[in-house]
Amino acid sequence: MSASETEVRRLTVSDIGRLYADGERIPMLTAYDYPTARILDDVGVPMILVGDSLGQVALGYESTVRVTMDEMLHHTRAVVRGTKRALIVGDMPFLSYASVDEAIENAGRFMQDGGAQAVKVEGGVRSARIVESLVKSGVPVMGHIGWTPQSQHGMGGKVRVQGKSRDAARSLLSDAVAIQEAGAFSIVLELVPEQLAAVITSRLRIPTIGIGAGPHCSGQVQVIPDMLGLGDFRPKHARAYADLQGTIAEATRAWMADVAAGAFPGAAETVRMDEAVLEEALGRHADDRAAEEIPLGIPLDRDL
Repeated sequence: MSASETEVRRLTVSDIGRLYADGERIPMLTAYDYPTARILDDVGVPMILVGDSLGQVALGYESTVRVTMDEMLHHTRAVVRGTKRALIVGDMPFLSYASVDEAIENAGRFMQDGGAQAVKVEGGVRSARIVESLVKSGVPVMGHIGWTPQSQHGMGGKVRVQGKSRDAARSLLSDAVAIQEAGAFSIVLELVPEQLAAVITSRLRIPTIGIGAGPHCSGQVQVIPDMLGLGDFRPKHARAYADLQGTIAEATRAWMADVAAGAFPGAAETVRMDEAVLEEALGRHADDRAAEEIPLGIPLDRDL
C-alpha cells in the first residue's frame, strides 16, 4: 500500500454523505478543547461538534445565549489543532446569523479563523434563507430543529420535547424539509418524539443526527461531559459511559493525601543535579575563587 493510500486526511461532507448512503449509523460528539479532540479523533469519531453548549458545560454560563463568536472561535481552533481526520462543525452562536450578511461573515470566521469545515444553524423554516445563502457562499451547513437552545426564552424557557401535538409535528416536518431544500448536508433533531424522528428521517435525503430523538435517526450526538459522567446535571436522553467526575475526585484526594504525607513528589518526579557542581556553586570547593561573581544576597557556605 502506497503512502498516499495510508495518509490520514480530513473528512468532508461528501464522506458523511457516503456513510449515510451506505447505511452506516453516524456518531458525532461535542468537544471544546485540544486534548479531548485528540482522543476523539484518534478513536475515529467522524464528526465533532464544537457546540455552543460549551457555555454551560465549559464556561459556567446559565445558558448558551451568553456565548460569543470570539469564545466559539477560541474553542474551535483548539479542537481543530487536536484533530487530523474528523470533520469539525462550528456551532453558530446566538444572534451571529440574524441576517444573511452577518451569517456569511461569521460563518467565514469559523472556517477561515477557526478552521472548521462546516457550521451548524438552529431553526427550520425561519432559518432556511440563511442556510441557503451560506450554502451558496460555499459553507457546508448542518441544520438543527426541535428543541433549539438559543430560542429557549421564546419557547417558554423550560427544556421540553417538541412536536408532540398534531400542529407541532407538522411544523417540524415542514422545518426538516425546508432545511434540506435549503442545501444543508445534515440536520440535528433534538428532543423529538421517537416516532416523529423516524418519519422525518425516512422522508429526508440527508442524514438526521438525533439527541433525545430516539434510535431511528441516521446518527447520534452526545455532549461529551454527559457521555463521560462529568457535571452534576445529566439530561434524561444522555447515557454516561464513564464516571470521570468520580475518577477525578478520587485521584485528587489521593494526590492531596500524598502531598500532606510528603510522599509526593518522590524520586521518580524529582530532578537532581551533580553534587560537585552544587559544591562549587556554594563555595565549598577548596579552589573556589568566584565569590565576587555570586549575586548579592546569596551567601556562600564559606561566608556564613
